Amino acid sequence: MSKAAFIDLVAGLDKKDVLSKADAKRQIDRVFGAIEAGLKAGKDKGYTIGGFGTFKITKRAARKGRNPRTGEAIKIKASKTLRFKPAASLKKAAGV
Repeated sequence: MSKAAFIDLVAGLDKKDVLSKADAKRQIDRVFGAIEAGLKAGKDKGYTIGGFGTFKITKRAARKGRNPRTGEAIKIKASKTLRFKPAASLKKAAGV
């Protein structure tokens, strides 16, 4: 789902106009901003939204890899990545 489609869904355009699209966009941007701020503040602890899930920044160690074209060994530097673990209620709602 695109962000625009998500805004339409929150605004209620698929049923009836509950919020204006501009108000829905502001609210969605606030939610995303809060998640970003929580991740920046929490660093390695993660950011949990009850009933939805947990966002966490994890570290990947440096490792060796191979160039698939040439077979040459290469060094892959250490990096950080974002992980999301859905809450049990979200998994159940999705049928997973």
